[in-house]
Amino acid sequence: MVELKTTVIRGSAKGPHLLITAGVHGDEFEGMVAVQRLMQGLQGADLCCGTVTLVPVVNERAFELRNRCGEDGLDLARTCPGNSVGSPTEQVADALTRLIQSADLYIDLHSGGIVMDVYPLAGYMLVSSERVLATQRQMACTFGLPLVWGTSDKLDGRSLSVARDSQVPAIYVEYRGSGRCDPCGVTALVAGCRKVLERFGMLDGHPPDGKEATGIGQIAHEDWQPESGHMQTGCPAPKSGLFEASVQLGRRIDQGNTLGILSDPFTGQSEKIVATQSGSVIVLRTYPQVQQGDSLAVILEKEGSLPMI
Repeated sequence: MVELKTTVIRGSAKGPHLLITAGVHGDEFEGMVAVQRLMQGLQGADLCCGTVTLVPVVNERAFELRNRCGEDGLDLARTCPGNSVGSPTEQVADALTRLIQSADLYIDLHSGGIVMDVYPLAGYMLVSSERVLATQRQMACTFGLPLVWGTSDKLDGRSLSVARDSQVPAIYVEYRGSGRCDPCGVTALVAGCRKVLERFGMLDGHPPDGKEATGIGQIAHEDWQPESGHMQTGCPAPKSGLFEASVQLGRRIDQGNTLGILSDPFTGQSEKIVATQSGSVIVLRTYPQVQQGDSLAVILEKEGSLPMI
């Protein structure tokens, strides 16, 4: 049975158990470094109460391969709750599931990996439990990123679907990507995790007033459509080739406007890829080589542009 490498920090009094993970995908680095910083910066004496479990790299084999997925080709974020005697990724999913089920609160740190750039956001599932949903909204707003995004709870196989089924309030966080380790992202992720600890009385600090008060410039948006939140299906490439984006992350695009240019790498023949929705670009492909069906962008259907990043 696989056991994930964890650091457990216990406070001096009883309180909530917060689980923070990164590296569910092996090519998402901001979260990994943020968890390292939390491992170095948080001490038991710092915690007023409760327990924090930190996992810097959930998917170790994918990290070793410098890839989103491990050698079995399975996406860990589509494989939960996993199987203790299954393939390598299924075994890791089983270990992650057991950790999530042991927690009272959960934060899963992500970024766009090697191929995508993702607008900084804290997301959560629009679960049926009003108690869990209210706590998730509170966590996401408290984290302090520019976008708070509630989406469908109908997507299975994810860390958050395990939390959903276990009634554990959970959020996931996205911050940029494109094969980098953005230092601003690392700082924002560390600060956001500490704010959540403060909000739930686990760490001394000054949490913002109000249960769901958004920060200055922060936008909260909830999308109840069944497929909302599925970042791998937005604006699929009509064929394989080289993609050059014509838009910027976070900026508004209107339906019919050019999203980018897709060209044949050998002949140079190209075609415009136009947006089929109007809204703000919150995910944008930055790795030029694409296969037919690859997601090129995710557009958040709302008026205006998002706050500058």
